[in-house]
Amino acid sequence: MRALTKLTAGPGLELVDRPEPVCGPTDVKIRVLRAGLCGTDLHLHQWDDWAASTVKAPLVIGHEFYGEVVEVGEDVTSVQVGDKASGEGHVVCGVCRNCRAGRRHLCIRTQGIGVNRDGAFADYVVIPATNVWVQPSDLDPDLGAVFDPLGNATHTALQWPMVGEDVVITGAGPIGVMAAAIARHAGARYVVVSDASDYRLALAEHAGADLTINVTRESLADAQHHLGMKEGFDIGLEMSGAAPAVSDMLANMNHGGRIALLGLPHQSYDLDWGKVITHMITLKGIYGREMYDTWYAMSQMIATSERFRSAVTQVITHRFKAEQWEEAFETAKSGQCGKVVLDWS
Repeated sequence: MRALTKLTAGPGLELVDRPEPVCGPTDVKIRVLRAGLCGTDLHLHQWDDWAASTVKAPLVIGHEFYGEVVEVGEDVTSVQVGDKASGEGHVVCGVCRNCRAGRRHLCIRTQGIGVNRDGAFADYVVIPATNVWVQPSDLDPDLGAVFDPLGNATHTALQWPMVGEDVVITGAGPIGVMAAAIARHAGARYVVVSDASDYRLALAEHAGADLTINVTRESLADAQHHLGMKEGFDIGLEMSGAAPAVSDMLANMNHGGRIALLGLPHQSYDLDWGKVITHMITLKGIYGREMYDTWYAMSQMIATSERFRSAVTQVITHRFKAEQWEEAFETAKSGQCGKVVLDWS
């Protein structure tokens, strides 16, 4: 089968022929139809310090995907051949304290598909049946391929009730744009998105943001002025991992504000802890998706709202054949894009 593979430690990837993965008794084998390109994949391609410390080559990368089930293990009863499915990218141990308590997204032994085990930038991928999310047969395959990042956005955005709240999102990458659509769907009063890219801010506007702020020209204080806000934002969703964005957000939160942080910083940064304490700000780190409450929530939003479904779909701006993977990676690195999807059909 075709597989985009990190063959050796170091920069680069190769599209090579590899044996098809073997389906174990509790596994499901999926023929990949679409796969989304993630920032993690760019790190693996570039072979930065994180990649070098995490990945053991050879490895098939890729963890955002949608496809058709072609084989199920002998002990699998929850999935059938012919089902269309996306996959939860975190494989958990099932026996640690958090797993046994039903908090599987907090598993201390999590393995990432396409990071710690062979992934989905290939014709076939094998995952545990418990990681399969069966999709409606008529779901747009491109949309099915972005349920992983949509899940990140959903997990982050729905930490607290949003009805009537003023929400600020720092970072208009695909996940930040999806979060804007979720905040709009969930009943926020104002949704403000900040970024340095006018291209991506336009996507946020189409997703439902009331106001977008290019941080090279304006600040969140300007956003408050434009909207006539007097007391600061109630909810902050940090998607950029950029220290200035976090500082600007913190400076513009209402007392008692709540901030969910998904964006991973390249290095540690200082924070105004005095403001966190005296303004009684709640900070919560977010990683991955809650298994599987997040999947239920995003599936129902997609199924019941044409507006929401359209807002998420428009985040997918570029589509490439699998053989065009190099062009796809260059597009993703450029920042002049939303979500990039590879067609493996």
